[in-house]
Amino acid sequence: MNTKINEKKTIEYSCNGKIIKFNKPLIMSIVNITPDSFYDGGKYDSESDVLKDVEDKINSGANIIDIGASSTRPNSDEITEKEEWQRLKGVLISVRANFPDILLSVDTYRASVAKKSAEHGIDIINDISGGNLDSLMFKTVADLNIPYILMHIQGTPKTMQKNPKYLNVVDEVKKDFESKITQLINLGFNKIILDPGFGFGKSLENNYQLLKSLNIFSSFNYPLLAGVSRKSMINRVIGTNPVTALNGTTVLNTIALQNGASILRVHDAFEAKQAIELVEFYKSC
Repeated sequence: MNTKINEKKTIEYSCNGKIIKFNKPLIMSIVNITPDSFYDGGKYDSESDVLKDVEDKINSGANIIDIGASSTRPNSDEITEKEEWQRLKGVLISVRANFPDILLSVDTYRASVAKKSAEHGIDIINDISGGNLDSLMFKTVADLNIPYILMHIQGTPKTMQKNPKYLNVVDEVKKDFESKITQLINLGFNKIILDPGFGFGKSLENNYQLLKSLNIFSSFNYPLLAGVSRKSMINRVIGTNPVTALNGTTVLNTIALQNGASILRVHDAFEAKQAIELVEFYKSC
């Protein structure tokens, strides 16, 4: 008998006529059209610069392009909904027109921006607040029926790193996921991707506890996203800064992949692709 017992079925999500398969790890490349993101804020002078960068990221191995128009770095100030959409709309329309087959994600915690983005061809909603900052977000993604990245955060971007506290960070993040997954399922929605929210209301030790225990969240049977790229959880340990943290990023991405990550959210697609190829080969031997 050749049937493999306990073989897991590959998770697949449909969106806008596309199918996202999680049979191997995917690369989500960050495109920040913001003036103040912690690493690459203000890097684009024109829409053509954005398109060139997106093309480079796709050629380097990106499966998903994640576009954000509002910085959520620690202590960042909130911009208005109008300003976020004004930054986002033209870029989104242009990227979708020039790269019709690539998976596009919008990084927003506002339900209205998520809805408008979906009307302009976005395939995934990436919500850093896990529904905390807009009570309409869960109903909106359920109505849109496109994949939703449910991230854990304690506090808001303005306050999240002001002495975050947990009795047990892994247990508390898991309980938060359980509650919110139940809410989404009750709305008839199940295209969920889980992100423990490295650096979002977490101490240095909390981040590494979550990374070490990432596979615990696999029990939900949803894809897991790891976003550690160039973050302070690297720099505070090895004395780098966001510009010099690529090697540290690759090390933590490798650990995340070994612990069950389905998506790496990164600034550097080529290096993430190499990490995935090596880990996948390692696991196959």
